[in-house]
Amino acid sequence: MRLILLGPPGSGKGTQGVILAERHEIPQISTGDLFRKNISEGTELGKRAESYTKKGALVPDGVVLDMVADRLDEDDCQDGYLLDGFPRTVPQAEGLKELLAKRNVSLDAVVLIDVPDESIIERLSSRRTCEACGAIYNTKTNPPPADGVCSACGAKDKIVQRADDVAETIQQRLSVYHESTAPLVEYYRDAGLLLEVDGNEPPDKVTEAIAEALS
Repeated sequence: MRLILLGPPGSGKGTQGVILAERHEIPQISTGDLFRKNISEGTELGKRAESYTKKGALVPDGVVLDMVADRLDEDDCQDGYLLDGFPRTVPQAEGLKELLAKRNVSLDAVVLIDVPDESIIERLSSRRTCEACGAIYNTKTNPPPADGVCSACGAKDKIVQRADDVAETIQQRLSVYHESTAPLVEYYRDAGLLLEVDGNEPPDKVTEAIAEALS
């Protein structure tokens, strides 16, 4: 099965992506992971990508598509994959379509986890993260320990609110998401590939909704 997972920051894409990949026994492919892997390994594509990221510039679509193409040629992708965080724009979606056409394959579905902005802001502004191990807490649903000691790794006074989880920053991230992704959602809706699920439900309910939509 060849899938794309879409959704705003804080929609639960990470959680659902892991479940989807395990359930369908396919690799979960993140462009962020691809960037880091290529850069750390010093590949030619990694060097090209790093020349842009060091300047704070966006990596051109051509470089991103080349990285994705290389990854999709690996053995574990031959029976399918889950693309998470790619494509981000209609031009990238067009590039992906051409890439897949050359391989005589096509996407099975594009899953959109839809969550209202106000819920995203509430979720992320309540999030707290352990700087030592990355454990996630929530001041409303899963508060950090009162003594400041992370229950996952034992680090003390390392549980913080990340800069990108402040309400003003979240609003900016959502604005960027909507600007780039709204046309992408329509693109896949017009292609008859879009499956929308309500991401405002508990995680297990969202998992059930995705499974039902894909069936």
